Amino acid sequence: MSVSVRDALRMAALYLVLSMLWLGLSELVLRSMSDDLLALTVGRQINVVVWVLLSALLIFVSRARLLNFIGIGARLRSEDRERLRMAAAVFDSTLEGVLVTDRNGLIVHVNRAFMRITGYQQDEVIGQRPNKFKSGRHGAPFYQQIYATLSEKGEWSGEIWNRRKSGEIYPQWQTICAIRDDGGDLSHYVAVFSDISAIKHSEEELAYLAHHDPLTGLPNRLLFNDRVEQALAAAQANKRGCALLLLDLDHFQSINDGLGHTIGDQLLKQVGERLREVLGASVTLARLGGDEFGVLAENCQQVGQAGKLAQAIIERLREPFECDDHRLFISASIGISLFPSDALGAEQLLRNADSALFKAKGNGRACYALYTEELTAHAQHRVETAGELRRALEQEELRVFFQPVHDLHSAKMIGVEALVRWQHPSRGLVPPGEFIPIAERTGLIAEIDAWVLRQSCRQMVRWQAEGKRLDFVAVNISSRLFGQHELYRQVAEVLHETGLDPALLELEVTESAVMEEPEVALEQLHRLRELGINLAIDDFGTGYSSLLRLKRLPVQKLKIDQGFVAGLPFDDDDIAIVRVIIALARSMGMQVHAEGIEQAEQASFLLEQQCQLGQGYWFGRPVPAAELHWG
Repeated sequence: MSVSVRDALRMAALYLVLSMLWLGLSELVLRSMSDDLLALTVGRQINVVVWVLLSALLIFVSRARLLNFIGIGARLRSEDRERLRMAAAVFDSTLEGVLVTDRNGLIVHVNRAFMRITGYQQDEVIGQRPNKFKSGRHGAPFYQQIYATLSEKGEWSGEIWNRRKSGEIYPQWQTICAIRDDGGDLSHYVAVFSDISAIKHSEEELAYLAHHDPLTGLPNRLLFNDRVEQALAAAQANKRGCALLLLDLDHFQSINDGLGHTIGDQLLKQVGERLREVLGASVTLARLGGDEFGVLAENCQQVGQAGKLAQAIIERLREPFECDDHRLFISASIGISLFPSDALGAEQLLRNADSALFKAKGNGRACYALYTEELTAHAQHRVETAGELRRALEQEELRVFFQPVHDLHSAKMIGVEALVRWQHPSRGLVPPGEFIPIAERTGLIAEIDAWVLRQSCRQMVRWQAEGKRLDFVAVNISSRLFGQHELYRQVAEVLHETGLDPALLELEVTESAVMEEPEVALEQLHRLRELGINLAIDDFGTGYSSLLRLKRLPVQKLKIDQGFVAGLPFDDDDIAIVRVIIALARSMGMQVHAEGIEQAEQASFLLEQQCQLGQGYWFGRPVPAAELHWG
């Protein structure tokens, strides 16, 4: 007997019992109210009518609720069918592969993504077991752990390698869920997976890029440092030596600036290929950044071996490079540090090689240099000096000294040149040759020049107020400050702030700074000249002057470098050069100013050659403003 029939019989029995109770109770109530037969008959008829009405009402309500329930059920069944259709659409259209097995592990359903990813068709896998797709990369413990997790938690997620129909092994990210019925019994397993081959490939590419230079394909600094550490550990265990070479291409920046970065990149790639040819597979080669390369030669016991390797690199790079239509020549400077004689750690070995590289550059480039302990001390001194120099600017430890400039004909002081000095709190007066090169390398020289300019103009204003008349105060401008396009504005601000007459200020620019970028320099000098100041070319004759460009410069003075004055009046070469410079300046309407005069004979010779101005120890050393002699 069905459930619905049983429910109907229960309802009928309940209605029968209620009817009997109603009729029995109503009869008792009527008899208690009256003994009249007519009244009882009327009451019984009314009772029947009332029960019929109540029965009709009960049937109506029950019917209405039944119909409502049937309607809800129909709607629920319709919604269930809609959800099933949506679930089926999602099942077939999702990008993840879906595999369904029964409780015994036999495949009962797969979606289209499964077929696309694995290459198997539906009829090829239905009724099969998932171990059909095993790659062989995982052992039995791996699968035992999966089933243990499913049994305990009902779900497992992780990376697994499977095999496509083509035989290709590929990685999946898979989630397996255990499905249970209403009674809590296991009914199915559902596995949802995605192909993560592309992600794995991207991870490998990122790992490669993280450790290799994208331009040359060589190991980068990170990987090179790691290999150096590993090589040193192995060398220490086996009691053998290693050599680390740092290589830097000489004047590579000029190729980038002149021909563009595309040609520069082509050259770097060719340099990497040529270095591979020279070094072979047994030597680690890396591009550390820019135009710097690192070489690690393991089992290199002697200095001679490292030197021979460095010389082979230098010779090979001297051969021309063909980049598009350009035939390029490049040289290299190399620094060498040895393990264990120079350092016992990778970091120190790299620092030592860098110090040796700096030495090779200082020796004229296109050569190699070996590390010595003195290089470390010198490098450490440079770093310490740079830090102290920054503090000196903040603590106002710098001083401006003034060296007199004399008219050679009258021997009268007509001007001064401002020179910076450093009054160190513990080391005393630091020579400019010790801190100026460091300031130039660190970029502090521009800030120092600006400070000297301001202090010199203020001092000149004070002298003018005291009635001490000078024709000019000369201030040196470094190439770094001169290269700043806002220099004229800085000068204008200083002149406005101090109130100095522009005609009393002379700016000295080195010949190399002017000739480095002639067109930019020409514009810069014209803008400075518009302020009313005077301009001088310092160290003339030491650079590569173009007379065509020189005649276009708004310059009033040429300064002869002290290197040419030192040999006067006995060195024939210095005599010839000085005569040419003086003749050139006079023919172009410029004053001539000689530096480094230390003897009377030099002053006399320069005067004979019609050089107008001179300065040097013969006239006076640089001194603080208060100690300047006004006699």
